[in-house]
Order: sequence, then C-alpha cells, then structure tokens
Amino acid sequence: MNTDVIEHDQAAAEDQAAKKAAHEINKLSKRLHRQVGQAITDFNMIEDGDKVMVCLSGGKDSYAMLDILLNLQQRAPIKFSLIAVNLDQKQPGFPEEVLPAYLKSRGVDFHIENQDTYSIVKKLVPEGKTTCSLCSRLRRGILYRVAGDLGCTKIALGHHRDDIVTTLFLNMFFGSRMKGMPPKLVSDDGKNVVIRPLAYVKEPDLVRWAEHREFPIIPCNLCGSQENLQRVQVKAMINEWEKRYPGRIDNIFTAMTNIVPSHMMDKKLFPFETIKATGVADAGGDIAFDDDESCATPAPASVIQLTRHEA
Repeated sequence: MNTDVIEHDQAAAEDQAAKKAAHEINKLSKRLHRQVGQAITDFNMIEDGDKVMVCLSGGKDSYAMLDILLNLQQRAPIKFSLIAVNLDQKQPGFPEEVLPAYLKSRGVDFHIENQDTYSIVKKLVPEGKTTCSLCSRLRRGILYRVAGDLGCTKIALGHHRDDIVTTLFLNMFFGSRMKGMPPKLVSDDGKNVVIRPLAYVKEPDLVRWAEHREFPIIPCNLCGSQENLQRVQVKAMINEWEKRYPGRIDNIFTAMTNIVPSHMMDKKLFPFETIKATGVADAGGDIAFDDDESCATPAPASVIQLTRHEA
C-alpha cells in the first residue's frame, strides 16, 4: 500500500479519535456543572453576598470543586466570592509550594493555614492504628476558626455522591444509625454552614475531570493507604456491588432522597403508637402480607417454561 495513503488513514483515525475525546469531555463538563448547579439550587447552598471558603486538600475532589465553582461564579445570577483555604498539617515531604503556585495561576484568593497536626496525631495514635478520627477532629476545629477569621459565611467541602453512600453504610454497620452525609448542615459549633456542592457527582467523573484538567494532585501521606480503615472496606464492598449490578449506587443514593418514615422503625419520626385503622383506603398504606412487588414471585403468565427433549 502507498505510504502516503497509510499516513493519510492514520491521520484521519487520529483526528476522529481526538474529536471523539473532545466530545466526551464536553459532555462530562456539562454534566458536572449541571449537577453542581442543581445541588446548589436544590439545597440553597450559596446565597447572594456569600463568602465561600473552599477547603482545598490537594486531592482530585477539592480541586474539581474549586474549578467548577469558579466557572459557575462567572455565570451565576447572584454575586458571591470564593477563597480557597488549605490546612498545611506539616506532613513530612508535603510539597508546600504546589497549591500556592496553582492558585496564583488561577487568580484565586487563598489562605494557607500552617498547623502541625501531624506531630499531634503521631504522638497520640499508637503505631498501626488508624489516624483519621483524630486528624479529622483537629482539622475541623482549625477550619471552623479560620472561617470565622476570614469572615466566611459558608464552608464548602469536596465530598461526592459515593462518599455520601459510603457514609450511610458506615453509620449503619458501625454506628447503628440510619445517618448519611447531608449536602448542607450547621456545624457542631453552631457557627458555620457547611455545604457539599459535589453531592450529586459520581467519583469516576471526578477522576476523569482531574485527569483532563491535569490538577497537581497531592497525596495524603499522613494516613497513607490504610487498608484496615472501615471506610476503605465499605467503599470496596459498594464498588464490588456496582460492578456486579450497575446502577446500584445510584439506587441507594436516590433512596436517601425518598424516605418513607411510616415504613421504618423510628418512633421519633412516626407516631406508631397512635395510628389506628380508619376504614379509608390509602395508596401509601402497607400491604401487610405481601412481599415487595419488585421481589414477588412472577405471575404464571410470565414464567418461562423449560422443556427437556430426549436425544
């Protein structure tokens, strides 16, 4: 075959692949911005005049959150300001120049808070034990104070849909509570409103966005990859479910927005002790003696009949 023809075909294939990749990234960008905008709207996360403290750890999630919020800020019908805040915990080898350089390149107001929580955690937590609980408490207290010092009205955290589902199972398995990670809440000090703009976003989409945007990712070396973390184990379990039954995480997440208190067991949420039969049909009432319809035995007409033919 003529060399020129081969080169032409290769160039055409590469051009087609580039167009396809650009199309996919454009779809991803639109989806991410739509989902973050929808979450902000649904839960009234950001209001006119807000000063939002965007907590930036150096991981893919917080980079993506800042990136998307910066874009939405330009087109939002309200005015709000953003300030990126990083807590430098003095981990050995932490590249302290990376975040300031990135934030300056984006023209973002930022504050780096220097606090040696690393030494405290290593001193108090025995070797081999998980460090996340103490580290989280120390970090939370510092960030609450910084938010007040900076005059911020909202604190934005980079937790996504998969984090929210994982937290639900962590609380069920280890805390005996049906409790998740809300998209908006008042902090335990009563002084701050915490928001999670990535609440509707899937983690795989954030991985792809981080690769596309080439964020300078900084790994957390304080806890490393502790395989004995309960969160790591639960996340692995949920991801395995998703592989075997695609869409399961979406179903669980949707279920968290569609709770039926009368069909749970929390007496604080539903007055079980006072309910009585009214004699009036109620479509939302229980079908006491039947399984859930999605799990019921198929009707005879839908049963597949198998017939064996003798050889």
